[in-house]
Amino acid sequence: MNKGIQVNSEIGKLKSVLLHRPGAEVENITPDTMQDLLFDDIPFLKIAQKEHDYFAQVLRDNGAETLYIEDLAVEALDKSEEIKKNFLTTLLTEHGYRHGRTFEELQAYLSGMSTKDMVTKIYAGVRKNELDIKRSTLSDMAGSDAENLFYLNPLPNAYFTRDPQASIGVGMTINRMTFPARQPESLITEYVMAHHPRFEGTPIWRDRNHTTRIEGGDELVLSKNVVAIGVSERTSSKSIQQLAKEFFRNPASTFDTVLAVEIPHNHAMMHLDTVFTMINHDQFTVFPGIFHGDGSINTFIIKPGKDGEEVEIEHLTDLEKALKKVLNLSELDLIECGNGDPIVAPREQWNDGSNTLAIAPGEIVTYDRNYVTIELLKQHGVKVHEILSSELARGRGGARCMSQPIWRDEI
Repeated sequence: MNKGIQVNSEIGKLKSVLLHRPGAEVENITPDTMQDLLFDDIPFLKIAQKEHDYFAQVLRDNGAETLYIEDLAVEALDKSEEIKKNFLTTLLTEHGYRHGRTFEELQAYLSGMSTKDMVTKIYAGVRKNELDIKRSTLSDMAGSDAENLFYLNPLPNAYFTRDPQASIGVGMTINRMTFPARQPESLITEYVMAHHPRFEGTPIWRDRNHTTRIEGGDELVLSKNVVAIGVSERTSSKSIQQLAKEFFRNPASTFDTVLAVEIPHNHAMMHLDTVFTMINHDQFTVFPGIFHGDGSINTFIIKPGKDGEEVEIEHLTDLEKALKKVLNLSELDLIECGNGDPIVAPREQWNDGSNTLAIAPGEIVTYDRNYVTIELLKQHGVKVHEILSSELARGRGGARCMSQPIWRDEI
């Protein structure tokens, strides 16, 4: 397959995609840790894996190469002992451990494993009963909450590969994620991008070493020139402006327009792609709950500045008008999740009825449970591949959340 990244749309034929198969980390959620780990329920792992395998097979059956981030991480870290050691040092430091007995014993424990076992363990988490560590000083206890059963917390959100990074054009953002529960995921991405030969020379539009937050579920590539980004619970307006400036000044970028869309800041609508996705040249799914009572929504068209200004920002309150303007469209088909019904729409949005993954223009993958939205999509001429959704949906993410396109055909 092609090396590097090529993602110049949300709808080009999907040729290569990044996934993570849920593992033991899902079973390391407890009722007491669900909130901190950003879960509302605990999926049944055996069924979740079956559903994820079904999803991956649908992608392969439709011509996509499926890459697993855990496999790429093993290959990247296996390049040298120095890379592996640096990764572990950064991981432990970011968990709050200082050099001392706990740090050293955790590092020895993990580095003593094969790289594959080490990566699997990092996703699953390191429980305190796995190691008998006698801490000698108060400073040595940093990062080790006495009530926590883990030295390293599990990463159960990792099967939502959309968020730690975002493939945009020929490059990638490696994201500073909002909550500590997810921040180690983009550290794994950082090492894959830096050390895996497949991504050698790939531009990094924005690295994770920022104080402002951004996540991939808010980053949508509408065309070779236009990126839409949600102003959301997980992505700040400051991050969007910083990224827009990088697109405008970097010669490897083809993007000259960023459309910022302000959505409600809550758990039900955590990312733009949970309420809005592009599925064809002129077709989008949308959850009506993002609009104010008068049908308005704040949108901001960001373009390179003139007369010495870094950027120019135009404020609109009509999403359809904004989309038509940035995409040069005369007509638009906004397909409402749950057919806009006041009961069905929020129920199906909660179960990711708006979180569809386009695998070709007018052809999508989505959860089978959102049958009202699916029927409406079919009425609008969309080809729908339905995937199983009993357990995966408990994590509050659908087909787009569970996938990070690496290569799409041009449209």
